[in-house]
Amino acid sequence: MIMLAARLHLGPERSLRLDEVPVPEPGPDQVLIKVQAAGVCLSDVHLLDGTLNPVFLDGNVVTLGHEVAGTVHALGPGVTAARVGDRVVLQAGEIRGGRIFTRGVDYDGGWAEYTLARIETLVPIPDDLPFEQACFIPDAVSTPWAAITETAQVRPAEAVGVWGVGGLGAHGVQLLRMIGAAPIIAVDPLPAARERALELGADLAFDPAESDLRAQIYGATGGTGLAAAFDFAGVAAVREQAVVCLGRGGRLVLVGLTDKPITITGGSMFSFFSQQLRGHYGSGPEHVAQLVQLQRLHRVDFSRSVSAVLPLAEAEKAVHALATKEGNPIRLVLRP
Repeated sequence: MIMLAARLHLGPERSLRLDEVPVPEPGPDQVLIKVQAAGVCLSDVHLLDGTLNPVFLDGNVVTLGHEVAGTVHALGPGVTAARVGDRVVLQAGEIRGGRIFTRGVDYDGGWAEYTLARIETLVPIPDDLPFEQACFIPDAVSTPWAAITETAQVRPAEAVGVWGVGGLGAHGVQLLRMIGAAPIIAVDPLPAARERALELGADLAFDPAESDLRAQIYGATGGTGLAAAFDFAGVAAVREQAVVCLGRGGRLVLVGLTDKPITITGGSMFSFFSQQLRGHYGSGPEHVAQLVQLQRLHRVDFSRSVSAVLPLAEAEKAVHALATKEGNPIRLVLRP
């Protein structure tokens, strides 16, 4: 049986191709998932442009897609912890031998009609959660959630700054508001992104090009500065700007990925005010489970995050639209 899959071909001429490949057979600890929706992430863009590279990939071709939702289509030998027809979202990775392998990077992901998943990576989703909204909970929502609750450990009424209101930052604003951070200050060069931030719950939104940005942030926080600042953009200039907006004990959390050096201006003041720099990557299985439970109780709403749904055959078009910010998308979703 043959299926379509959007696959990254590595090598000198790195490219994304729509290939016909055999439908995989589930092993003893696996199920075969019929993919209903798969998110397009900036990480996918970076895999295509060479900014990111698979670490544990066996070979030089991989099916992209680490944000995946679908139904259980077939069970591997002896599998009893799932049933055919179960609605699930897949964790974005799995642990093998103490190492974290990322779906759609280190092994085949969900930009395909079918994909394999180990049984422990299945997270059941409620019937009233559309697949198009469920698929990006792992990563696009769980990454900022883990950054906020675990790495930054934001507490109610703490002043926070969000640099970059794209796929991660837009969810970051909503989640920060839900846990009671205040004020929430969004910073983005795009007017549409700043307007979106306010609609999603930010108290203020500024252009990073404003010459008095630091003074405005200090004014908005009563002179105390930010308790936590999040770089969701992965831009070196953002980090230099955000760090000088921190208050005493402030935490700068690096969520967006970049291969550029980290520079802290005013190192003496950084130490004097006991400020901290914290790196963050991805999320754990518990964060996805927490978010699904919050959705089940209708505490969160991801419907506004679906900017467009495209057929799998238009995967390359979706990647280009995200890379160029065409239409200012939060999340583009592929439907096989």
